[in-house]
Amino acid sequence: MTQSHPVSPELVHRARPADAFPHGWRQRDEHTFSVTAHWPHNHVFFEPVAGDLHDPLLVVETMRQSAMLIVHAGYGVPLDWHFMLTDLEYTANPTQLDVGGQPALIDVELEFSRLEWRGGKLSRLKVRWVLRRLGRLVATGSGQARVLSPGVYRRLRGDRTTPGDTTGCLPLPVPADLAGRSRAADVVLAASPQERVWRLRADTTHPTLFQRPNDHVPGMLLLEAARQAASAALGPAPVVPVAGDIAFHRYAEFDSPCWIQVTDAAPRRPGMTSVQVTGHQDESLVFLATLSAPRAD
Repeated sequence: MTQSHPVSPELVHRARPADAFPHGWRQRDEHTFSVTAHWPHNHVFFEPVAGDLHDPLLVVETMRQSAMLIVHAGYGVPLDWHFMLTDLEYTANPTQLDVGGQPALIDVELEFSRLEWRGGKLSRLKVRWVLRRLGRLVATGSGQARVLSPGVYRRLRGDRTTPGDTTGCLPLPVPADLAGRSRAADVVLAASPQERVWRLRADTTHPTLFQRPNDHVPGMLLLEAARQAASAALGPAPVVPVAGDIAFHRYAEFDSPCWIQVTDAAPRRPGMTSVQVTGHQDESLVFLATLSAPRAD
């Protein structure tokens, strides 16, 4: 068995140690890796839901951070390169999400495939995740991503590489309980005149969602917006999205409104309530997500 390597927050693109969930990693074979992650029982943003369950989006964030860790530490991609997630799907087992009043140790297995290389560096990948807790299955998922050098990223972004700053120009948030949150500071939706449509509210001073300057709205903020929109549409109880998928079609920018809409077009899952959530900006599709939560009987 290979030795486990420690993890620094910058390897998972986090500035604060409290927001970096992977703590160690090792390589099992050429394209299979294991990551050890810790889930806090009282994270300020990924707080417990539905009484005493870990937030399912903590599952997604752990998957995302684990993949970035291996891309950098396992495949040698420099830290100043960009990790662009194009799609992700996950299914969590709610019986294994109980918080229990203490941090949880999570074992993450990652299997990489469909690898493409450019100039000797990884440029495209697919990853499959399996998360376990004390040997019991917590979640599975898969996703695809591109890995962009600074030069490729600059050409892709053109004149949009200036970090966003929404200080002083944010619309008012909807009530926190409507969005399924306990704090107004964590609400990423503002009201709109249309039913089941909200304006995205991206606060660049948020300590968890914006860990460093960013020239576009982060993908995790868009997934959080989808979750909050589902809660606002289906409430009054917050939606607990134990399964979901999201495809990103373009970057969300800071300089024009992005509209978040909920529809009932999602495929049905047995025992689940599912909704489709879209984001549109300048009449173009930004993302398409489907979220599923246990049906209330």
